[in-house]
Amino acid sequence: MQHDATAERRNNIAPIPFEADAAFPTIIGELPRDLNGTLYRNGPNPQFASPGAHWFVGDGMLHAFHLENGRASYRNRWIRTPKWLAEHDAGRALFGGFGRKLPDAPADLTDGGVANTNIIFHAGKLLALEEAHLPTEIEPGTLATRGYHNYQGRIAGSFTAHPKVDPVTGELVFFGYNAAGPLTPALSYGSIDASGKAMRFERFEAPYASMVHDFIVTANHVLFPILPILGSMERAMSGRPPYAWEPDKGAYVGVMKRSGSTKDIVWFRAEACYVFHVMNAWEDENRIIADVMQFEEAPLFPHPDGRPTDPEKSRARHCRWTFDLAGNTDRFQQTYLDDLTGEFPRIDDRRAGLRSRHGWYACANPKLPMFGALSGVVHVDGNGRRLGHYLLPAGDTISEPVFVERSKYAAEGDGWLLAVVWRARENRSDLAVFNATDVEAGPVALVQLGHRVPDGFHGNWVGAA
Repeated sequence: MQHDATAERRNNIAPIPFEADAAFPTIIGELPRDLNGTLYRNGPNPQFASPGAHWFVGDGMLHAFHLENGRASYRNRWIRTPKWLAEHDAGRALFGGFGRKLPDAPADLTDGGVANTNIIFHAGKLLALEEAHLPTEIEPGTLATRGYHNYQGRIAGSFTAHPKVDPVTGELVFFGYNAAGPLTPALSYGSIDASGKAMRFERFEAPYASMVHDFIVTANHVLFPILPILGSMERAMSGRPPYAWEPDKGAYVGVMKRSGSTKDIVWFRAEACYVFHVMNAWEDENRIIADVMQFEEAPLFPHPDGRPTDPEKSRARHCRWTFDLAGNTDRFQQTYLDDLTGEFPRIDDRRAGLRSRHGWYACANPKLPMFGALSGVVHVDGNGRRLGHYLLPAGDTISEPVFVERSKYAAEGDGWLLAVVWRARENRSDLAVFNATDVEAGPVALVQLGHRVPDGFHGNWVGAA
């Protein structure tokens, strides 16, 4: 076979400049007949190139794979945020990175939200999320943008891209950082009940102004990781990176009872680290166990003086945090469960906040020189031990794997794993469907698109009503 050097040089980060519908994409293998619903996937897809803006702050684009009785269809649409609409009308970029306006942007333009990180379904509403703005409501079939959703005006400010749905109560638990304005140490915390009514919204001060991407929720507790990617208004005003890696600040995690108040938060300490994503957490008598994907040093963000962080330490590994609520220490333990580089951990969401026996995450192939490219999927048990491991052909990459239960009453882990795969040599994407407890066997079905789905962030499955 002739060596394809161009495939090696490509990546899947650049945006696609179109919206499309595919009514009858090719299916390889056989889609399970009882897999009925839609996988929604969100990610950055800049409408216009903007000077100095990192790709991950690009406009949100939704990709929807609808599966029904062994057939599939696909649709993608930009999320029409106020920023997207203003730039579309202007025919050019008006914002740089992190919502900063370009010097020649109109003075009355203030909203740089991109809604590009996650998409969830709760209380009958499909919501596109990013951590600096309120949720954006989406029409599930057409993917039309309906606008911000503020729960009858009962919440305001930033809203995490990673709220948690309690599988027992149906409650949506959320937080927001920069809650008192950009680069401030204030966080908000709140909850939405199963009917979609805001029940709680309050603010509190964290030890410092951290970029808090995810948080931890168990049946009776909520934990706020304050980790040393620090925001600085002084840096931002001087044109330097608003966020930087400052390990001397150390790692804090605030522990609060869900029935209590933010005034009662107890702060635990540990060595500096960073975590973008939490797999799951649960209570074990007087302990809280949280499984996370931990970096020794933060990727993507420099030191305050502009030096990059160490690439060898800027890789995430499956790690267990243990908090002893009855002990006489304010330290929590950090124990790596594997040395495999990975990200985007998921579980069977029916076990969210409860002890779980199955987890999955996207992993990097340690034998390839493409450091950081996620090119496989791992299935682990409740203690992080590998139960299955599948690697894609060289050069191909994979997105977050999303678990779908076989039925409402199926055992934990009994179902499928759905992930979008980029085929480097063909420069297009597939939706891969795995048997969730036998990922090593490879996909049981592929939905093949004629174009690529750019690398993105998070997605969720919404079953047919």
